Amino acid sequence: MSDPRLTPMNTRVADARLHDVPDGVARVEGTARQVGVPVIDLLRAPEGTRERQLLYGDTLRVFEDRDGWAYVQADKDGYVGYLPSSALVPVAQATHWVSAPATHAYVRPDMKSPEAASLSFASRLEVAEITNGFAKTPLGYMPTVHLSEIDTLMSDPATVAAGFLGTPYLWGGNSRFGIDCSGLVQAGLLACGIACPGDSDLQQQRLGRALPKGTVPERGDLLFWKGHVAWVADPETILHANAGHMAVTYEPLQAALARIQAQGGGPVTAHKRL
Repeated sequence: MSDPRLTPMNTRVADARLHDVPDGVARVEGTARQVGVPVIDLLRAPEGTRERQLLYGDTLRVFEDRDGWAYVQADKDGYVGYLPSSALVPVAQATHWVSAPATHAYVRPDMKSPEAASLSFASRLEVAEITNGFAKTPLGYMPTVHLSEIDTLMSDPATVAAGFLGTPYLWGGNSRFGIDCSGLVQAGLLACGIACPGDSDLQQQRLGRALPKGTVPERGDLLFWKGHVAWVADPETILHANAGHMAVTYEPLQAALARIQAQGGGPVTAHKRL
Protein backbone atom coordinates (compact mmCIF):
# COMPACT_ATOMS: atom_id res chain seq x y z
CA MET A 1 0.00 0.00 0.00
CA SER A 2 1.31 3.45 -0.89
CA ASP A 3 2.35 5.68 1.99
CA PRO A 4 -0.02 8.70 1.92
CA ARG A 5 2.74 10.90 3.33
CA LEU A 6 4.75 10.36 0.15
CA THR A 7 2.10 9.73 -2.49
CA PRO A 8 0.95 12.86 -4.35
CA MET A 9 -2.69 11.94 -4.87
CA ASN A 10 -5.93 13.17 -3.33
CA THR A 11 -9.51 12.51 -4.38
CA ARG A 12 -9.26 14.90 -7.37
CA VAL A 13 -5.68 14.94 -8.71
CA ALA A 14 -2.60 12.76 -8.83
CA ASP A 15 0.96 13.07 -10.03
CA ALA A 16 0.96 11.99 -13.67
CA ARG A 17 3.91 9.67 -12.93
CA LEU A 18 1.91 7.51 -10.52
CA HIS A 19 0.57 4.12 -11.46
CA ASP A 20 -2.86 2.80 -10.48
CA VAL A 21 -4.62 6.14 -10.33
CA PRO A 22 -8.35 5.59 -9.71
CA ASP A 23 -10.91 6.51 -12.34
CA GLY A 24 -12.10 10.08 -11.94
CA VAL A 25 -8.79 11.32 -10.52
CA ALA A 26 -7.04 13.68 -12.95
CA ARG A 27 -3.38 13.06 -13.77
CA VAL A 28 -1.40 16.33 -13.61
CA GLU A 29 2.25 17.19 -14.15
CA GLY A 30 2.38 19.80 -11.40
CA THR A 31 3.97 23.24 -11.34
CA ALA A 32 7.27 24.16 -9.71
CA ARG A 33 7.03 26.72 -6.90
CA GLN A 34 8.93 27.60 -3.75
CA VAL A 35 8.12 28.73 -0.24
CA GLY A 36 8.10 32.52 0.08
CA VAL A 37 7.63 32.85 3.86
CA PRO A 38 10.17 32.08 6.62
CA VAL A 39 8.52 28.83 7.75
CA ILE A 40 5.18 27.21 6.97
CA ASP A 41 3.33 24.11 8.18
CA LEU A 42 2.73 21.34 5.65
CA LEU A 43 -0.76 20.17 6.59
CA ARG A 44 -2.46 16.81 6.23
CA ALA A 45 -5.59 18.58 4.95
CA PRO A 46 -6.63 22.21 4.48
CA GLU A 47 -6.70 23.69 8.01
CA GLY A 48 -5.70 20.22 9.26
CA THR A 49 -2.87 18.92 11.42
CA ARG A 50 0.81 19.53 10.75
CA GLU A 51 2.72 16.82 8.87
CA ARG A 52 6.10 18.59 8.62
CA GLN A 53 7.32 22.12 7.95
CA LEU A 54 8.92 23.81 4.94
CA LEU A 55 11.39 26.68 5.06
CA TYR A 56 11.95 29.78 2.99
CA GLY A 57 13.23 28.79 -0.43
CA ASP A 58 12.23 25.11 -0.21
CA THR A 59 11.07 24.00 -3.65
CA LEU A 60 8.05 21.85 -4.39
CA ARG A 61 5.51 20.87 -7.01
CA VAL A 62 1.93 22.11 -6.88
CA PHE A 63 -0.59 19.57 -8.15
CA GLU A 64 -3.73 21.51 -7.25
CA ASP A 65 -4.57 25.07 -6.22
CA ARG A 66 -8.13 25.21 -4.89
CA ASP A 67 -9.97 27.57 -2.56
CA GLY A 68 -6.75 29.17 -1.36
CA TRP A 69 -4.96 25.89 -0.65
CA ALA A 70 -2.16 24.31 -2.68
CA TYR A 71 -1.71 20.54 -2.70
CA VAL A 72 2.03 20.00 -2.97
CA GLN A 73 4.96 17.61 -2.78
CA ALA A 74 8.23 18.88 -1.27
CA ASP A 75 11.36 18.26 -3.31
CA LYS A 76 13.64 17.77 -0.31
CA ASP A 77 11.96 14.66 1.08
CA GLY A 78 8.89 13.85 -1.04
CA TYR A 79 6.35 14.73 1.64
CA VAL A 80 2.91 15.77 0.42
CA GLY A 81 0.29 17.99 1.98
CA TYR A 82 -1.44 21.34 1.87
CA LEU A 83 -0.10 24.88 2.17
CA PRO A 84 -1.85 28.24 1.86
CA SER A 85 -1.46 29.27 -1.78
CA SER A 86 -0.36 32.71 -0.59
CA ALA A 87 2.82 31.20 0.92
CA LEU A 88 4.16 30.17 -2.50
CA VAL A 89 6.11 32.18 -5.07
CA PRO A 90 7.76 31.44 -8.44
CA VAL A 91 11.04 29.54 -8.22
CA ALA A 92 14.17 31.69 -8.01
CA GLN A 93 17.70 30.40 -8.39
CA ALA A 94 19.02 30.08 -4.82
CA THR A 95 22.63 31.20 -4.47
CA HIS A 96 23.09 30.85 -0.70
CA TRP A 97 21.62 29.12 2.33
CA VAL A 98 21.44 29.99 6.02
CA SER A 99 24.23 28.02 7.70
CA ALA A 100 23.91 29.71 11.11
CA PRO A 101 21.27 28.31 13.49
CA ALA A 102 19.09 31.33 12.62
CA THR A 103 19.44 34.83 11.24
CA HIS A 104 17.62 38.10 10.67
CA ALA A 105 16.90 40.03 7.50
CA TYR A 106 17.23 43.79 8.08
CA VAL A 107 15.60 46.59 6.15
CA ARG A 108 19.04 48.13 5.47
CA PRO A 109 22.60 46.76 5.44
CA ASP A 110 23.00 47.85 9.05
CA MET A 111 22.62 45.66 12.14
CA LYS A 112 20.94 48.56 13.97
CA SER A 113 18.17 48.87 11.38
CA PRO A 114 14.81 47.17 12.03
CA GLU A 115 14.60 43.47 11.28
CA ALA A 116 12.23 42.50 8.47
CA ALA A 117 12.16 38.72 9.01
CA SER A 118 13.77 35.87 10.95
CA LEU A 119 14.98 32.79 9.08
CA SER A 120 15.99 29.34 10.26
CA PHE A 121 19.02 27.26 9.46
CA ALA A 122 18.74 25.68 5.98
CA SER A 123 16.59 28.43 4.44
CA ARG A 124 17.57 29.01 0.81
CA LEU A 125 18.05 32.48 -0.67
CA GLU A 126 18.79 34.38 -3.81
CA VAL A 127 21.49 36.98 -3.10
CA ALA A 128 21.53 39.93 -5.50
CA GLU A 129 24.61 41.73 -4.15
CA ILE A 130 26.80 42.05 -1.07
CA THR A 131 27.33 45.39 0.67
CA ASN A 132 29.36 46.01 3.84
CA GLY A 133 29.06 42.41 4.98
CA PHE A 134 25.33 42.19 4.23
CA ALA A 135 23.69 40.20 1.45
CA LYS A 136 20.73 41.77 -0.34
CA THR A 137 17.89 39.24 -0.61
CA PRO A 138 14.16 39.44 -1.41
CA LEU A 139 13.48 39.59 2.35
CA GLY A 140 16.03 42.24 3.20
CA TYR A 141 19.72 42.40 4.10
CA MET A 142 21.30 39.42 5.87
CA PRO A 143 24.73 39.13 7.51
CA THR A 144 27.02 37.26 5.16
CA VAL A 145 28.64 35.46 8.11
CA HIS A 146 25.33 33.61 8.54
CA LEU A 147 25.24 32.41 4.91
CA SER A 148 27.05 29.82 2.81
CA GLU A 149 27.10 29.38 -0.94
CA ILE A 150 24.40 27.04 -2.14
CA ASP A 151 26.72 24.14 -3.01
CA THR A 152 28.48 24.19 0.38
CA LEU A 153 27.99 21.02 2.43
CA MET A 154 28.72 20.43 6.09
CA SER A 155 30.71 17.37 7.12
CA ASP A 156 29.31 16.13 10.45
CA PRO A 157 25.55 15.68 10.89
CA ALA A 158 25.82 15.41 14.68
CA THR A 159 27.61 18.76 14.84
CA VAL A 160 24.87 20.30 12.70
CA ALA A 161 22.27 18.88 15.08
CA ALA A 162 24.10 20.37 18.07
CA GLY A 163 23.48 23.81 16.56
CA PHE A 164 19.82 23.29 17.51
CA LEU A 165 20.54 22.94 21.25
CA GLY A 166 17.84 24.71 23.23
CA THR A 167 15.39 24.83 20.32
CA PRO A 168 11.85 24.32 21.64
CA TYR A 169 10.28 20.95 20.90
CA LEU A 170 7.55 21.18 18.26
CA TRP A 171 5.85 18.06 16.93
CA GLY A 172 6.36 18.06 13.17
CA GLY A 173 8.74 21.02 13.43
CA ASN A 174 11.67 21.54 11.08
CA SER A 175 13.16 24.89 12.07
CA ARG A 176 15.34 26.58 14.68
CA PHE A 177 12.11 28.04 16.06
CA GLY A 178 10.68 24.59 16.82
CA ILE A 179 11.76 21.06 15.89
CA ASP A 180 11.03 17.43 16.71
CA CYS A 181 13.23 14.35 16.91
CA SER A 182 13.03 13.34 13.26
CA GLY A 183 13.34 16.95 12.14
CA LEU A 184 16.64 17.17 14.03
CA VAL A 185 17.95 14.08 12.26
CA GLN A 186 16.81 15.34 8.88
CA ALA A 187 18.39 18.78 9.42
CA GLY A 188 21.76 17.23 10.18
CA LEU A 189 21.76 14.87 7.24
CA LEU A 190 20.40 17.20 4.56
CA ALA A 191 23.02 19.82 5.48
CA CYS A 192 25.66 17.19 4.75
CA GLY A 193 24.11 16.18 1.42
CA ILE A 194 22.60 12.92 2.71
CA ALA A 195 19.01 12.19 1.67
CA CYS A 196 16.68 11.75 4.61
CA PRO A 197 12.91 11.29 5.03
CA GLY A 198 11.02 13.34 7.57
CA ASP A 199 9.58 10.82 10.05
CA SER A 200 11.42 8.49 12.40
CA ASP A 201 9.77 5.28 11.15
CA LEU A 202 10.96 5.98 7.60
CA GLN A 203 14.38 7.02 8.88
CA GLN A 204 14.70 3.71 10.70
CA GLN A 205 13.80 1.87 7.50
CA ARG A 206 16.06 3.81 5.14
CA LEU A 207 19.08 5.17 6.96
CA GLY A 208 22.37 3.44 7.69
CA ARG A 209 22.99 -0.17 8.61
CA ALA A 210 21.55 -1.98 11.58
CA LEU A 211 23.97 -2.95 14.34
CA PRO A 212 23.64 -5.98 16.63
CA LYS A 213 22.14 -5.48 20.07
CA GLY A 214 24.88 -4.64 22.56
CA THR A 215 27.09 -2.78 20.06
CA VAL A 216 28.80 0.13 21.77
CA PRO A 217 27.30 3.32 20.29
CA GLU A 218 29.58 5.79 18.52
CA ARG A 219 29.21 9.48 17.77
CA GLY A 220 26.90 9.97 14.79
CA ASP A 221 24.96 6.73 15.30
CA LEU A 222 21.18 6.83 15.48
CA LEU A 223 19.08 5.15 18.16
CA PHE A 224 15.42 4.49 17.46
CA TRP A 225 12.46 3.84 19.68
CA LYS A 226 8.84 3.46 18.62
CA GLY A 227 8.05 7.00 17.45
CA HIS A 228 11.40 8.49 18.48
CA VAL A 229 14.99 8.89 17.30
CA ALA A 230 18.15 10.35 18.82
CA TRP A 231 21.69 11.15 17.74
CA VAL A 232 24.54 9.55 19.65
CA ALA A 233 26.86 12.33 20.83
CA ASP A 234 29.30 9.94 22.51
CA PRO A 235 29.01 6.41 23.94
CA GLU A 236 27.33 7.72 27.12
CA THR A 237 25.28 10.63 25.74
CA ILE A 238 22.53 11.26 23.22
CA LEU A 239 21.33 14.46 21.56
CA HIS A 240 17.65 14.68 20.72
CA ALA A 241 14.58 16.83 20.46
CA ASN A 242 12.33 15.35 23.09
CA ALA A 243 9.02 16.01 24.79
CA GLY A 244 10.47 15.13 28.19
CA HIS A 245 12.51 18.34 28.19
CA MET A 246 10.39 20.07 25.50
CA ALA A 247 13.65 21.09 23.82
CA VAL A 248 16.72 19.83 22.01
CA THR A 249 19.03 18.59 24.75
CA TYR A 250 21.94 16.35 25.57
CA GLU A 251 20.90 13.53 27.90
CA PRO A 252 22.87 10.70 29.51
CA LEU A 253 22.07 7.57 27.53
CA GLN A 254 21.20 5.37 30.49
CA ALA A 255 18.97 8.02 32.00
CA ALA A 256 17.20 8.47 28.67
CA LEU A 257 16.69 4.72 28.29
CA ALA A 258 15.07 4.52 31.73
CA ARG A 259 12.97 7.66 31.25
CA ILE A 260 11.64 6.64 27.84
CA GLN A 261 10.85 3.14 29.09
CA ALA A 262 9.02 4.55 32.12
CA GLN A 263 7.00 6.90 29.92
CA GLY A 264 5.78 4.02 27.76
CA GLY A 265 8.15 4.48 24.84
CA GLY A 266 9.54 0.98 25.19
CA PRO A 267 13.07 -0.22 24.44
CA VAL A 268 15.38 0.79 21.60
CA THR A 269 14.05 -0.76 18.40
CA ALA A 270 17.12 -0.17 16.21
CA HIS A 271 20.71 1.05 16.41
CA LYS A 272 21.85 2.33 13.01
CA ARG A 273 25.25 3.51 11.79
CA LEU A 274 25.46 5.85 8.79
